Amino acid sequence: MRTERKNVTHPSIPTREFERIGKRLFAEHLVGGNFGNISLRKGDEGFFIKRTGEYLDDVQELVFVPFGGPVPPLASSEYRVHVAVYQSSAHQAIVHAHPQAAVAASLVMDTIIPEDSEGKMFCPTIPVVGGAPGSQEIADTVASALSKTKLVIVRGHGTFAAGKTLDEAYQFTSLAEHACRVLALQRAVFPL
Repeated sequence: MRTERKNVTHPSIPTREFERIGKRLFAEHLVGGNFGNISLRKGDEGFFIKRTGEYLDDVQELVFVPFGGPVPPLASSEYRVHVAVYQSSAHQAIVHAHPQAAVAASLVMDTIIPEDSEGKMFCPTIPVVGGAPGSQEIADTVASALSKTKLVIVRGHGTFAAGKTLDEAYQFTSLAEHACRVLALQRAVFPL
């Protein structure tokens, strides 16, 4: 009796897609140096993530972090956040950036309420949460927030945006910075 073998084909490692989004993040000044990270879920197996210390606009090699296995030593230091978000939501992609206006707003506000039309339409409330970078606390607070929304800001640290694709997560990252810049300009021109 002949047994049929299934040929399982895995998608290629998405290095070019990561680099494309990384270049957009740099072009908009949403990250600097080797700040931030990007990940893309691969079904129930795990996710690809940027290597620790690597530039987002020049991705040489990604790290695969399996769900339920040891974390490779070169995975981004924020891998805990990505694990927690993927395990508690249906999100398929995450972008973590350090946009300056969003970080500044998070230092003085507990919730960001955008005043611009795009912010009001796509993310009328942006939660601000706490947690030290790389800690389980930040993983828990970000995962809790992203189970209800697509965008959160960690106080004094940066944004985490999630969605079905890296493009969607990038767009929410850009939206956060735009909304926070508009709020800052509004307060500078028309002080409360």
